[in-house]
Order: sequence, then structure tokens, then C-alpha cells
Amino acid sequence: MYDVSYHRPASLADAKAMLASDDAKVLAGGQTLLPTMKQHLAAPSDLVDVRRIPGMSGVKVEGGKLVIGAATTHAEVAGNADVLKHVPSLACLAAGIGDPAVRHMGTIGGSIANNDPAADYPSAILALNATVVTDRREIAADDYFQGMFTTALEPGEIITAVKITPPKSGGYAKFPNPASRYAMVGVYVAQTGAGVRVAVTGAGQDGVFRHDGLEAALSARFAPEAVDGVSVSADGLLSDIHGDAAYRAHLVKVMAKRAVAAAA
Repeated sequence: MYDVSYHRPASLADAKAMLASDDAKVLAGGQTLLPTMKQHLAAPSDLVDVRRIPGMSGVKVEGGKLVIGAATTHAEVAGNADVLKHVPSLACLAAGIGDPAVRHMGTIGGSIANNDPAADYPSAILALNATVVTDRREIAADDYFQGMFTTALEPGEIITAVKITPPKSGGYAKFPNPASRYAMVGVYVAQTGAGVRVAVTGAGQDGVFRHDGLEAALSARFAPEAVDGVSVSADGLLSDIHGDAAYRAHLVKVMAKRAVAAAA
């Protein structure tokens, strides 16, 4: 067993100071980090718990945007009145993450910081063209996700919030692994001010990605039937014990049609 020190900073400045060590890690919900530590796949010297820092959790509407604190739990996102009013598809997504225990501990910031290739939130952030806010800057969704478990975050950088411009409509559908509830394939569609955006999670070898063909077809006609004429290649998609690339390619179209049908 290894030694680890637990810290609960009272401010963002305190948290940044505690993360000065190269071996320190941010602790939010801990739904990935703690199991990884138990398996001895990670051995941070310090855990810096950001959940009690003022302003790091909660939802508000500011300047026409939905602002969600990074330490806001999945359950809070799922049940928040502002999320349900302005981006109901995001509330629906959050309600389908894991089980009740996971939803009451896991956080939106922790999920997108980890960028698991089968996580739900990355598809929402990318499809909604959201902005990831950190203690240093604001990062556009298209620039933020950079590959499996890889993001634009620099060492010691802390996500503080996510900003979302409410779309005209949006929908999410996933085919979950029956044991973990992670997405074998999840598709989020959104009609934004810049056009239709479609993000796919659970299927790509490099993690979440946008699908140009689906975006073009749904921009021409935002209806489930528009998906039928789109070709989804198996190239670059995951193959594992749960399903091969061809199966996932098929699921992308099925989930896309369901997401459009559910769009609100």
C-alpha cells in the first residue's frame, strides 16, 4: 500500500497551490480515480477535493447560457429545473449514467476531465458546442477533446464550469453495456445556431467524435428518416468482446435515429 494525503481546499487558489506537486490529483466524484487507485494503476501523492469550493457546483443561467459548475453531480444535472427547461436532452443523458450511487457522486467536470471513450458527457459537450471553463481559460469543445483519455487540459489545470448555449433542440440515445451502463454506442444530436452537430461516444478508437455524414443529412432534413441514407464506416471504430466495429457502425445509425426522434 502507498501513502496518500487528502486535502479539502476552501478556495480555488488553495487548490491550485496543493496541485503544485506533479503527483497530486484533483478529486471530484472519484468514480474513476478511486477504483483506479484500488487497482494500483494510479498512485497520487495527494488528492485535492474540489467539491466544497464555493462556486464549483450548481447550475445557473447567465448571459443566455447555461452554466454548470464542474463539481455538479449527475443527479443534480438530471433534476435541475434550469437544465430541464433549457437543455432537457442533457438532463435525460445525466439521468441514464450508471446507477443511483454513481449519479449522486460522479460529477460533470470529473467525467469530461477523464474523457473515457465510452462516457456519456463528452458527446453532449461536443454536440452542444459547449465551452469548458478552467481556472486559466475557456476551451471550445472542438479543441478540448484530443483522443482517448486525452484533453487540452494542462498539468494542474482545474475545470471550474461548463457553459452551454441552449440549442433549438437536442436528443441523446445510447446502447448501454448491461453491466456498467457505459455506452457501447451513444449519439447526441443538437440543432445549434451554427447548424446540426452530431457527436458519437463509445464507438471510436480515439474516443468521442463528430460525424460529418450525419450532420450533413440532418442539416438538410432534421428527421429520423434522414439517417437512413447515411453511410457509417466501421473504419476507426472499436472492436471488443462486447461488439465488433461493424456492429458499432450499425448502432451509430440506430442510436442517431432514436436521438433525433427524442429531440426536444
